[in-house]
Amino acid sequence: QVHLVESGGGLAQAGGSLRLSCAASGRFFSNYVGAWFRQAPGKEREFVAAIRWSGGGTYYADFVKGRFSISRDNAKNTVYLQMNSLKPEDTAVYYCAVGVGLSRWSDAALYKYWGRGPQVTVSS
Repeated sequence: QVHLVESGGGLAQAGGSLRLSCAASGRFFSNYVGAWFRQAPGKEREFVAAIRWSGGGTYYADFVKGRFSISRDNAKNTVYLQMNSLKPEDTAVYYCAVGVGLSRWSDAALYKYWGRGPQVTVSS
């Protein structure tokens, strides 16, 4: 069993930065994947970024490449999402997720564990 607790988020101006953290408790294996998804009002949940829990390896949605960065601290069992050059369209609830043995990292249906999701609001 894996339990996820997110922190960070809040309000930022366009062009600003925010960092989200996702602290995980439980037992982890090398093939676990940590990811961030987001969901804006009236829209479906979409993939943002993912990272392999051991050994690195990252994958990003095209719309965040060059602006967002995902990282992890294995000693703290924490995954981070650094968000720079924020845009109003980045406004959404951001969810942390963990899955194992995933065939496609961007598929939300394959992730077993989810956090509650902090709100990120970017003003123009």
